[in-house]
Amino acid sequence: MTSAVIGAVARASLAEARERLESVLATADKAVLGGELFAVLHLVDREHGLRRAISDPAANPQAKADLVAGLLQGKVSAAAVSVVQDLVRLRWTRPSELADALETLAVTAEAARAESEGVLDDLEDELFRFSRILESEPRLRSALTNPALPDERKVQVLRALLEGKATASTLLLVTELVVHPRGRSLESGLAHTGRLVAQRRERLVALVRSAVDLTEQQRTRLAAVLSAAYGHDVHLNIELDPSVLGGLSIQIGDEVIDGTIAGRLDEVRRRLGGS
Repeated sequence: MTSAVIGAVARASLAEARERLESVLATADKAVLGGELFAVLHLVDREHGLRRAISDPAANPQAKADLVAGLLQGKVSAAAVSVVQDLVRLRWTRPSELADALETLAVTAEAARAESEGVLDDLEDELFRFSRILESEPRLRSALTNPALPDERKVQVLRALLEGKATASTLLLVTELVVHPRGRSLESGLAHTGRLVAQRRERLVALVRSAVDLTEQQRTRLAAVLSAAYGHDVHLNIELDPSVLGGLSIQIGDEVIDGTIAGRLDEVRRRLGGS
């Protein structure tokens, strides 16, 4: 289960693990590395004793690396073994932190694959659009989150929806979230994965609500303004929402910039109510 709070030690270890992943990505087969890291994550999530052993801060780092090498060699690529060995050599205060870090590396590797294939923007957009499909199709959401429905059937549903219509990375990441939710709702899992994918280019994700669609020129100008304001590239997810009445509502992380008529009317009502 992904932790909501991560300590300073784990943050430092995760940052180092991501740096080491980048060096591996330079020569790895990006088409398979993400999937292999997810397979290792499934093993680590399933085998509690193994998870405790490879995250034990008192254990010898090289002994932990040797343990995972013995388990994984011949089953995944040398690149995947190297990534996991690097991960277990680092310091973690809780077993869940290591598992969450492994998930982050798996998503990052898959984002790197999309980037190498020139479809990173498509991956970001498709994850966002899929989350909106779930909102508008409650029967689909119910089927994909129904614990009584076999995983094989859920995978068939996803393939029918996405195969040939979305990137291979989108299909893999969405399938992971559906079949292995790791204690999260599907919606929160998609949001978490979307943020990790956006970080591939150190971009922020802005959810823009507008009553009418924006032209390409308006999108480009808005992205440039927000990028200048926040000091990072900003990827826009546009959501058409007639309730905004006019203007734009922009959410970046926990910050909301409300320039809509509805927002201004709400502010007037609040002021009148307090007078």
